[in-house]
Amino acid sequence: MTEEHLSSFHPPLPPTTEDTLVAWLRLLRSRRVGVTTFFRLLKEHGTAEAALEVLPDVAKAAGVQSYQVCPEGVVQAELAAGRRAGATLVRYGTPEYPKALCDIPDPPPVFWALGNLGLLNKTTIALVGARNASSLGTRMAKSLSRHLGEDGYVIASGLARGVDTAAHHAALESGTIAVLAGGVDVLYPAENSELAQEIARKGLRISEQPMGLQPIARHFPRRNRIISGLSQAVVVVEAAAKSGSLITARNALDQGRDVFAVPGHPFDARASGCNMLIRDGATLVRGANDVIEALARPAAPELPLEAPNPLPADARSLRDTAALHSEILARIGPSPVAEDQLIRDMAKPAQTVAPVLVDMEMSGLIERQAGGLLARTEAAK
Repeated sequence: MTEEHLSSFHPPLPPTTEDTLVAWLRLLRSRRVGVTTFFRLLKEHGTAEAALEVLPDVAKAAGVQSYQVCPEGVVQAELAAGRRAGATLVRYGTPEYPKALCDIPDPPPVFWALGNLGLLNKTTIALVGARNASSLGTRMAKSLSRHLGEDGYVIASGLARGVDTAAHHAALESGTIAVLAGGVDVLYPAENSELAQEIARKGLRISEQPMGLQPIARHFPRRNRIISGLSQAVVVVEAAAKSGSLITARNALDQGRDVFAVPGHPFDARASGCNMLIRDGATLVRGANDVIEALARPAAPELPLEAPNPLPADARSLRDTAALHSEILARIGPSPVAEDQLIRDMAKPAQTVAPVLVDMEMSGLIERQAGGLLARTEAAK
């Protein structure tokens, strides 16, 4: 296999001491260390402490001079802010970590949670849609959310205006999870502050971002992979042809989740994304029963995944490395590409290409987007 799923090999042991937790957070919060790089460094070096020691050398080998890891004081301040807010830091590999998230290629190593942690391992359905939802769209979202909740499903969404807001409101009593793009203690948008506080009391708010971080545009697509990853299925109520809801739907497909869509009038731009999804194979939804009945059908058994071989020590020459850099950049065009597809196209062993991708990520030539996609950065253009 060329695609490296974390669920396909023995997961790293979660931090069990304060020092180990601090090391995990320092590694994760260090500059240019994304989720995939975090787990790869942890796998190659055994512990976060060992990975932190070699990280400046890894960055130097990738062409980044004077690299410094995240200072311990920054992490201690984040932990203190979490304690003040009453939040819990949920860690990959612990019993409370959602089993559904372990199945996706890029699960958050840690995330902050405020509210009922018991919701994390209940069967969840994501319900997402337009921020500028129509009256009919918000009514549909409330109906779906209420009836799915009554049937025992937890409703996940992103606390945005419109469809998300309607879905959370209708599921407050049955169980709802809000996945935030900023810090779990940052109430955004402001008009949903009261709803966010209600969710913390009756449901759950979570975020992989540091405490106190204000959300910015690039955080939302990353957040969307968690919404779909938590869920057995994603239901899109209203969505334009280019929208965050379609990103969530694409993530769901990449993660092996079911995708449902509510159809709309062809002249309504807010329905164009849903109609496209149905055209491309998403299940049409007229009401909650369509979702419940579809999910009740038995799924085809999956073959077990084999664990990939450990990455060997890097023995590439500078010329070989430069050639690989050039070939990788040449194959990543204007649109992002999946790592496994890139490796297949290059017809080279995964253990040869993967370390080079880490080097290029550290040097800022490529970046990892939601769903494990690779994209060129401005520095490489």
